Amino acid sequence: MKARTVDAIWTGILYIVSAFVVILLGFLVVTIVVKGWGFWDPSFLFGNPSNTQAGGGIGPQLFNSLYMLVLTLLISVPLGLGAGIYLAEYAKEGKLLSFIRLCIETMASLPSIVVGLFGLLVFVTLTGWGYTLIGGALAITILNLPGLTRVCENAIRDVPHSVKEASLGLGATRWQTLVRVIIPAALPQIMTGVILAAGRIFGEAAALIYTSGLTTPFLNASADLSSKLNPFNIFRPAETLTVHIWKLNSEGIVPDAKLIAAKSAAILVIMVLLFNIVARFVSAVLQRYFTGNTHRKKQQTKMVS
Repeated sequence: MKARTVDAIWTGILYIVSAFVVILLGFLVVTIVVKGWGFWDPSFLFGNPSNTQAGGGIGPQLFNSLYMLVLTLLISVPLGLGAGIYLAEYAKEGKLLSFIRLCIETMASLPSIVVGLFGLLVFVTLTGWGYTLIGGALAITILNLPGLTRVCENAIRDVPHSVKEASLGLGATRWQTLVRVIIPAALPQIMTGVILAAGRIFGEAAALIYTSGLTTPFLNASADLSSKLNPFNIFRPAETLTVHIWKLNSEGIVPDAKLIAAKSAAILVIMVLLFNIVARFVSAVLQRYFTGNTHRKKQQTKMVS
């Protein structure tokens, strides 16, 4: 069989597999959205949940999920990026680096339920915080950190050495080369890692059950920041949307528990899709900014005019 024929066959197989993945994803999204039809109702999106009567909303759970996302990314992204920079640029091959990589691989293979129990022991019991937003954010950080570190490390390593050498040859310091050349060039891959981390934050339930809790207080923005009623207090219980869906399907007693769970799942899927789109857009804008394409386009526009 000729090499060109073999290439055509395997190319066709890859196209079929890719189409199957896209169709499967589309089927799942459409099915979830259809079952949760009516999720856009403002009274559902911003209303308070009900424990006994039909027609409850998901306002506090939706806010908790978004707040948990922001809080976790603020913790995990600097740690993951810093660890990736160290492993790619500063760490020397040896026993210490091998031990660090072993620890990262071990953390990456931990089940979320184990991390949740660890969070229950450390962030809930040992610290005396109880069920809190910050406890849940720290638990998810443990889950996300290995993957985010590896993505950042690989992204930095994939930047061509010629680019680094050119920057250093022009008189830039190692830190300037890292901040102004390497990281901007690696930004698209880093944003991919952030998107994957965000997806896990949105979809995590097991670890949050044991750390952020199964309930959320009636939020009041006018309450003191130290009060558990204040929505921005990180030391308050916070039932997220995924935990709310699990709770409705497992022990929900409201008459429309299945419908609320379906609508909540539709909201969750749409939130993940929107975050992916926005993150990709922001990544493209930042890449154009750091590489100077925006400045060059402005200069070309001025020259034409």
